[in-house]
Amino acid sequence: MKNSANIRIKILSVCVVFCGVFLMTRLYYVQILHGEEFSLRADRQYVRPNHSLFNRGTIFFETKDGERIPAATLKTGYIVSINPSLLENPKDTYVAIESLIDVDKEDFFSKASKVDDPYEEIASRVNQETADAILDLQMTGLQVSKEKWRYYPGGEMAAQTLGIIAYSGDELAGRYGLERSYEQVLGRTEGNVYVNFFAEIFSNIRDVVTYSEDKEGDVVTTIEPNVQAFLEQKLRDTQEEWDSVQVGGIVIDPQTGEVVALGSYPTFNPNDFSGESLSAFINPLVEDVYEMGSIVKALTVAAGLDSGVITPESTYYDAGYLVLNGSRIENYDGKGRGTVPMQEILSQSLNTGAAYVASELGNEIFSQYMFDYGLGEVSGIDLPNDTLGLTANLNSPREIEHATASYGQGVAVTPMTITRALSVLANGGRLITPHIVKEVNYIYGLPNKTEIQEKRVLKEGTAEDISRMLTTVVDDALLGGTVNLERYSIAAKTGTAQVASEDGGYYDDKYLHTFFGYFPSYDAKFLIFLYVKFPQGERYASHTLTYPFMDMTNFLINYYDIPPDR
Repeated sequence: MKNSANIRIKILSVCVVFCGVFLMTRLYYVQILHGEEFSLRADRQYVRPNHSLFNRGTIFFETKDGERIPAATLKTGYIVSINPSLLENPKDTYVAIESLIDVDKEDFFSKASKVDDPYEEIASRVNQETADAILDLQMTGLQVSKEKWRYYPGGEMAAQTLGIIAYSGDELAGRYGLERSYEQVLGRTEGNVYVNFFAEIFSNIRDVVTYSEDKEGDVVTTIEPNVQAFLEQKLRDTQEEWDSVQVGGIVIDPQTGEVVALGSYPTFNPNDFSGESLSAFINPLVEDVYEMGSIVKALTVAAGLDSGVITPESTYYDAGYLVLNGSRIENYDGKGRGTVPMQEILSQSLNTGAAYVASELGNEIFSQYMFDYGLGEVSGIDLPNDTLGLTANLNSPREIEHATASYGQGVAVTPMTITRALSVLANGGRLITPHIVKEVNYIYGLPNKTEIQEKRVLKEGTAEDISRMLTTVVDDALLGGTVNLERYSIAAKTGTAQVASEDGGYYDDKYLHTFFGYFPSYDAKFLIFLYVKFPQGERYASHTLTYPFMDMTNFLINYYDIPPDR
């Protein structure tokens, strides 16, 4: 009997301790993690009990040292309103507040005349000092209440990646960028501000110990704000120097797929976008497709090396042109080089050389490699409207379509898709999935970290061979070998693509310049992709994008203190 009583006491004690721990946990979530939220609800309910205070999760950048910087957050201010039915003297009220806030006189008296309306806003986003001064007036019918709105501290920084909050009908939600793709995480369900305290404490028990992808929380990105700022400045400088229609760039860790920086110019300010056209919100890095030009030759040569149809020491005869299926293709200058080694396909950017490798592979095998690089699928980036490329030419039975595809014409993909493909060369032959969100921190439950996804495309030895050849491009050929770094190996390739016209064929005077490179060549920490659309006054990408690339490279080497590899 005594033992039975002791057992019951122990069981009761365990239950009491468990309930106590659970209660403390819920108190922590409610009072510590969300104390500000409940405080703001309390502040608002006295003035506008039927109005929910806007709330939304935060998007963070993260520095190389792990410091999280708000990229999209909430800003707090005050709404000044009147209750026309309670105003004793509208004229005195107007005189009292006109020196404190900017109020249109005609609009104020129009609203004050609505004596049957208990609420009319006369000013919003007022700072606390002004709000306090208005409260100190203690005028009947004059009210101040808190408000919150979406705020982007960096202004234009990564605007097309972050997206915006906007109305669609009566719904206010994320419409572009991460704001849209992570709406389920960032959005907040409006709750009753008069929730019973103990009901709040003991509700949602399962939320404390579990989580799922559709729960509310904050988003931590892979974007490093200092790298992002430097990239955007380079893009602006490039756009201005070459008077181009558009420029863009991506900095990625090719080992993991983490996008460290990305942007395009022109852009917009998400804090004030009322005058922008819809096209301003489109992210061309993931939504627009381009024929990428000669940077694709690196993928073609790598495929030839991997299949064994060529080696770095192989040669071919370059007549300067080829005629395939009744169509003529030629080198950029129309000149032949005679018998040349494979290295010259990359160093001199020979179209005939890339076509030779494709022919040695055969149409089917060549196309399969291109699809293995991910060119026939979306990039997988966690942004809206990830666009599928135009790769129908890879399914053609004719040699000409495969020949042009081998040097980056006739096949169009997004900048993010080509960056993903080129990362295969930089990371030892693995196809990774690019991503911008590193971690989702749920309100209840454990953080959800993005897992690295990959599959092997090339042999490790192939990746090393192509990296060696691309390093030779920088050391000896790129601007005559004048930009190479003595203590760092850099692998890179330029591209100059003709732009398809709406009437068929290609423009004679419009080009897309592309550039990619990674470093150190055999243990790449970063891969950089750049493009400039319709540059004026220069035909070749080596002159428009080499220096922006080298500026980015030197910045990253110094900022991350990357040790030299040679």
